[in-house]
Amino acid sequence: MNDKQDRDDSPDEQRGNTFSRAVGAKAARKLIAKRDATHGVWFGLGMMGLVGWSVAVPTLLGALLGLWLDEHHPAPFSWTLALLVAGLMIGVLNAWRWVTKEDKAIHRTRRGQDE
Repeated sequence: MNDKQDRDDSPDEQRGNTFSRAVGAKAARKLIAKRDATHGVWFGLGMMGLVGWSVAVPTLLGALLGLWLDEHHPAPFSWTLALLVAGLMIGVLNAWRWVTKEDKAIHRTRRGQDE
């Protein structure tokens, strides 16, 4: 009976080993996160501001250019409205591209830490 116990771990021991590994991995991730604590609250707020400005600036530039064109080169349509929408689309695409790039970088970093 002792020989069999030496060869096979009981289900409780296997569960304990799995739990120990999971706790160890979680503790290692926490230590890495503490050591590399560059992404705090202020970082998140700064990123929100950066994304907001990346949408607002092209939108305002488009509107200003449209106002100038409406005054100097009248057309049957509104340059202001057309360029405002174009600036908004450019800003949204720019913000989307930037956020996607940052998200991929975060996931690459996390995958590297999990391995």
